[in-house]
Amino acid sequence: MSLSSVNLPRRLLGELIGSSFLSAVVIGSGIAAQQLSPGNVGLELLENALVTGAGLYVLILIFGPLSGAHFNPVVSFVNAAIGGMSWFAAALYVPVQVVGCILGALVANVMFSLRVVSMSTHHRASGPHLFAEAVATTGLILVIFALSRNGHHAHTPAAVGAYIAAAYFFTSSTSFANPAITVGRIFSNTFAGIAPASVPGFILAELVGGGVALGLVLYLFPTIKEPS
Repeated sequence: MSLSSVNLPRRLLGELIGSSFLSAVVIGSGIAAQQLSPGNVGLELLENALVTGAGLYVLILIFGPLSGAHFNPVVSFVNAAIGGMSWFAAALYVPVQVVGCILGALVANVMFSLRVVSMSTHHRASGPHLFAEAVATTGLILVIFALSRNGHHAHTPAAVGAYIAAAYFFTSSTSFANPAITVGRIFSNTFAGIAPASVPGFILAELVGGGVALGLVLYLFPTIKEPS
């Protein structure tokens, strides 16, 4: 996952735009689902999950060759830890990803005629939710880096989209698995939102999941295979 062939400003702009679109997809589809299927939480979640998975697939295809299509601080830090990018670049990716996800949330609010900023009151940080976030993040990082190190990087867009769509249902937290999108969701008091008080626990769980996944990736896939 070396990104050295693209200059850093272009990579950062790619991360900003991609993170913004990702946040708009997640939150916008949540708002649309809530409006189209009021009171039917299962159907709302299904609609949100399918749109998010499809959106991720497209966004990774577009921005993967440019920035790596991380859109996620955990992905950037794990990539730096295994030598795929410099720690300096990873540190610059993080604020760009967070700002992008906040912008995407504001855009989603405006598109659906809501207040530009509406702080979420959706509390999520129970013990099971936090455990689920750690599991969800571990799985996401394994999907990304196992495919990369096995020479199957071309399958990453579809695999990540499919994993996140599935994790909406098999985790109690609905699989945020991303500190940047977790922060972005604060700014929309809608189906996909999260109360500010729940955010620190979610981010900590995501970082723990990323650390576990890093250890598993290095142990299970110690060598990098060429694309087949």
